Amino acid sequence: MQKLRFAAPRALSALLGSVALFAAAALHAGPVSADRPWMNPKLSPDERASLLEQAMTPAEKYHLLNGRVGTAFRGEPQPPGAIGSAGYIAGIERLGIPAIQETDAGLGVANPGQTRSDTSTALPATLALAATFDPALSFTTGAVLGDEARRKGFNVVLAGGMNLARDPRNGRNFEYFGEDPLLAGTMAGEAVGGIQSRHVISTLKHFAANAQETGRFVLDARIDERALRESDLLSFEIALEHSHAGAIMCAYNKVNGDYACGNDFLLNRVLKGDWGFPGWVMSDWGAVHDVMYAARGLDQESGEQIDTKVFFGQPLEQAVATGKIAEARISDMVRRILRSMFAAGLFDDPPQPAPIDYAAHAADVQRVAEQSIVLLRNERRLLPLAHDVRRLVVIGGHADLGVISGGGSSQVYGASGPAQTIPMGDRGGRMRPMVLHPSSPLAAIRAAVPQADVRFVDGRYPAEAAAAAKGADAAIVFATQWMTEGADAPNLSLPNGQDALIRAVTEANANTVVVLETGGAVLMPWLETTRAVLAAWYPGERGGEAIANVLFGDVEPAGRLPVTFPASESQLPRTEIPGWGLPRSESFQVDYPEGADVGYRWFARHSLVPQFPFGYGLSYTTFGYSGLKITGSRELVASLEVHNTGQRAGYAVPQVYLTSVAGRPERRLVAWGKVLLKPGEGRRLSVPIDSRLLATFDTTASRWQLAAGAYDFALGDSAAHEVATTSRNLRGASLPP
Repeated sequence: MQKLRFAAPRALSALLGSVALFAAAALHAGPVSADRPWMNPKLSPDERASLLEQAMTPAEKYHLLNGRVGTAFRGEPQPPGAIGSAGYIAGIERLGIPAIQETDAGLGVANPGQTRSDTSTALPATLALAATFDPALSFTTGAVLGDEARRKGFNVVLAGGMNLARDPRNGRNFEYFGEDPLLAGTMAGEAVGGIQSRHVISTLKHFAANAQETGRFVLDARIDERALRESDLLSFEIALEHSHAGAIMCAYNKVNGDYACGNDFLLNRVLKGDWGFPGWVMSDWGAVHDVMYAARGLDQESGEQIDTKVFFGQPLEQAVATGKIAEARISDMVRRILRSMFAAGLFDDPPQPAPIDYAAHAADVQRVAEQSIVLLRNERRLLPLAHDVRRLVVIGGHADLGVISGGGSSQVYGASGPAQTIPMGDRGGRMRPMVLHPSSPLAAIRAAVPQADVRFVDGRYPAEAAAAAKGADAAIVFATQWMTEGADAPNLSLPNGQDALIRAVTEANANTVVVLETGGAVLMPWLETTRAVLAAWYPGERGGEAIANVLFGDVEPAGRLPVTFPASESQLPRTEIPGWGLPRSESFQVDYPEGADVGYRWFARHSLVPQFPFGYGLSYTTFGYSGLKITGSRELVASLEVHNTGQRAGYAVPQVYLTSVAGRPERRLVAWGKVLLKPGEGRRLSVPIDSRLLATFDTTASRWQLAAGAYDFALGDSAAHEVATTSRNLRGASLPP
């Protein structure tokens, strides 16, 4: 089967830097000896895991199957040997098994008890990373994260969040890779591959259909198998093929009636059966409800204190003793954990305390932020702003202090600490602050045009902002939408009256630029009154510099939308968030009538015109696309011509979509490329097409079925704009799941 590889991941150069301290040294594995044959690196990870598991006592095996919160928690002290993190399992010195030190790591190395002195490189939002459409950048970002985790003493990072954006109001969309299975799977897989290149294990999460925060502990996601296989599950499958992730974290929610962490269909049949996943499945923290989850595919209980009881302790031993769970299953659980530890190098090359080169990492993440910014509107070519501009006014968004970041377990304090933390009340069941990274767009703008008069207005009062904007060469309004784990947005409007602020400013100054720092799509009732709009997402600890570089053309806008921006909430499959307003303990059902038609595919099916389509993004130059060809038989390749027809260098992101099968309308991204072209330069690109993207999943045969007939393809610069088409007759084929 064709494996998706769009860009060869590149290893980072040596990463050095300032000291990262941690409380306990990593346990060093001993040399190869007759009594430790599993330490022979010439053996495969499976062979080594088998040898080690056979040497373990029953008590040692059960010890490996449940982890504790790795810091002081609910009156309990921090576990001895833990370095203070989300999860911890003590090592077994007798056998040379290192301790498992797990850290939250959605947007950098995070900690639940993080303080201003506990800092890490703050990465741009994962959704911003997806907007780069650049797998090599994704790998680089993962390597930065993995390197810092390793140098801080962690060997398991709880990264790899990649649930599809089925609802743009989802509070965690900023942690995920968008709405398309191919884009999300490829980008997530490369990020996890980058993490694991530093000899630490990464998860992929949250498996599966975890598409909203409202009622996440109690909701039942209802979706038929074919649709699930062709959407959410396909994205995980692609990510596993790219990354070889050592662990999967299952979700809180139910899927078709069974909790995801005790879902036999998801864990045993699909993940371990159809896909042959050799690693282990860990629970999310507080997601275990029954000891029988062990029989249904769960291998490890995480954060045992959060569950109602320690299910994988004495209850699991009793279930084995009474024959409810086979003893062989315990061996399987243990071997899966050990196999991933051997495969990632946790025995042979354990984490060591080492300095971190925060400056080099900041340069890497600034490049990601720059590549992620999407130019949504640029009337009369207002952007890039001229370097000889005389008077600017910068308005709102705390732009004088820094850039915002999303909240929750992925929260990171950047290497310089926060510029400010703003309490946001009871969001997601706990007090969470909005954290501003100290990368001030205002300071970066002033540095770009030192001769200009650049005034800042905080934006609290629209009339004051309008008065300041009047007469300026341009007004730059920073609009923010803070999102967090544990809470969805009630709607897609900008909060705190920012729509009114933008309207007031645009009425006072036609040359208004709006910079959006949001967790995803928002509505823009003021769009037609603006000259330019940038989507900057949550851009990380060098976000201010990245935004300024794009505003003044020192960097070309290269981002493309990884999610559809709807024109109104009435266009969504669910106009209201299911479960909104219900008590947190009251269960409810979420139906997914869109099935596999997530995001742009839903819009295409219903002939809906979005505010901005998936894949959309403007440039400071122009491109021409032509010459689309589909070649090959079993393994198809899309080739195309792209030319820079403008006056500046820029990034082209041509996209190839399946548009119909045997006359039946379809809309699926099947390939894309990204290339930097000089003015007048042209290039021919060739990109492989995974046959699963052309097929349907036959649930009876449990196989992908590629129908014989005519397949139509389109080349475009978004999901809604075609510039060339072609057709190809294909033979029927049956492919393994």
